[in-house]
Amino acid sequence: MEDDSRKYFIALTLLNGVGNVLARHLLQFFGSAEAIFSASRKALEKVPGIGVFTAEQIELSKSEALKRADTELIFADKNKIRIFTMLDSDYPQRLKECPDAPITFYYRGNSNLNAEKIISIVGTRKITDYGKKVTEIFVQELAKLFPELLIVSGLAYGVDVSAHRNALKNNLPTVGVLAHGLDRIYPAAHRNIAVEMLGKGGLLTDFMSGTNPDRENFLQRNRLIAGLADATVIVESAEKGGALITADIAFSYGRDVFAFPGRVTDLYSAGCNRLITMNKAGLISSAKDLMMALCWDKSQPQKSQQTSISFAEKPDHPILKLLAEKGEFQINELAITMNTPVHKLMQTLFELELEGHIKALPGGVYRLG
Repeated sequence: MEDDSRKYFIALTLLNGVGNVLARHLLQFFGSAEAIFSASRKALEKVPGIGVFTAEQIELSKSEALKRADTELIFADKNKIRIFTMLDSDYPQRLKECPDAPITFYYRGNSNLNAEKIISIVGTRKITDYGKKVTEIFVQELAKLFPELLIVSGLAYGVDVSAHRNALKNNLPTVGVLAHGLDRIYPAAHRNIAVEMLGKGGLLTDFMSGTNPDRENFLQRNRLIAGLADATVIVESAEKGGALITADIAFSYGRDVFAFPGRVTDLYSAGCNRLITMNKAGLISSAKDLMMALCWDKSQPQKSQQTSISFAEKPDHPILKLLAEKGEFQINELAITMNTPVHKLMQTLFELELEGHIKALPGGVYRLG
């Protein structure tokens, strides 16, 4: 994708009142990011989910958003940062399946974000000796079983940085997902390992340069950690903490969650034990347990890593049949014909468009691709 197109994707993330879900709706309705910026306020008001107020906010913020996007493009080019957009063919497939996946994110590194196997490892910042030993042995075992495995974590103190360090120690690629822009490293104490990760792995964020690691950003960061991987593993966690939030997000995405158990008297095993008790996480004690739970039997042919079968994979989908019969359909008319709410229909249409089965036209009109 050309830089000019990426500029509009970046700017789309900066429009007032527009989050990732609404941004996807806008892309589906207008067909391209650039078309959104050319649309009039009245045209914006016709988009499902956008009222008069939001349309006005979008209109007022367009100019400034485009200026800021130009600045970010210059920064990315200077610092060898790859800007991924939702329409890129190599956008991480696992992440794309998440309903709130970012339409744009920034990556510096050399790992394949569509690797055959990806695991997220997270846990408390206050890692104990038990947690350190568990992480060390677990990653070492994983490296022996799956030498090409990609390990994802959040570069935080404790379990996160331990997972990164042990991945590098065992020659596994590892990606750190950040809660700030790529113009800084937080915490600063992890700068050296972050640099090392650029050589085998990388750093990823959906925050632009200049963004501080504010508290609220970590929740957004956690959803990427969960969405990028086949499964999320919790090593240690108290009854409350960011690792449990990541586990909940992964669970909501329909991804596998696993946890190492601990003694009932241990503060930083309480969260893991609760996840297991509530059947929100599978109990594991080794990499072999994980392999068996995920059916990663090396003696068997590997299945596709896509965790769900999208409508886009089914050429005989009813939407395609309707478009073949009529030629074109406006989204509201299609929703009535299929007796399906517009917001549910949009996700399906977007998947079909990404796979090249259909094409979006201005005004929310769709035809076969």
